[in-house]
Amino acid sequence: MNDAQPDGATGEHDDSLAHDARDERDERDTVAFLGDSLTAGGRWADWFPDLNVVNLGVDGSTTDDLIARVDDVVELRPDEIVMLIGTNDLGTRQTVEHLVRNIESACVRLRKELPGSRMLVQSILPRGREYARRIQDANIHLRQFSSTVRAQFLDLWPAMAFEDGELNAEFSDDRLHLNAAGYEAWLGELRPALVRLREMPPMTTPIQIIRPDQYTRPPR
Repeated sequence: MNDAQPDGATGEHDDSLAHDARDERDERDTVAFLGDSLTAGGRWADWFPDLNVVNLGVDGSTTDDLIARVDDVVELRPDEIVMLIGTNDLGTRQTVEHLVRNIESACVRLRKELPGSRMLVQSILPRGREYARRIQDANIHLRQFSSTVRAQFLDLWPAMAFEDGELNAEFSDDRLHLNAAGYEAWLGELRPALVRLREMPPMTTPIQIIRPDQYTRPPR
């Protein structure tokens, strides 16, 4: 089940964006937003005019697609990487283990290729309550993993979910994609997280990357 286009999304991924960002780079930090249609539907350049934004969100993307697009991010060489992906894996009946390991692998590669880029891994957003247990399971592992690649982790769950794990009905019209209120709630968490991210000193020495297969597998 690939996710449908959210309200306000163009549904198009412009491959010239990364090229334009490199050719017209200014003094602003370049920030790459990675993800699926939730990211693609965001008006990030409007919401963060002080940043040189490249929206690499693509409708329907899974973590397998993220792995395939790592080279695009490396070529862009952004100052900051903001990632949110995984819900479509669950919609296509992939396991929690599969999506977590793909995200870990992508982060390991990005850190190896881009040691000076700051990285923010965001928790998978809530959707229908029937997905809540698996999403929370994945988020626990992503939180534990993030620090090993010197990424910060942003937990969006408390701001977006009802107590039973359902996506707050005020934030979505279909229990999956975000409406304007949903994006506002996300931004309320993301803005201070990006401020904290920019306060991190750039890396000056390589770090040892722990291979993803050294991690305990998430329970099924």
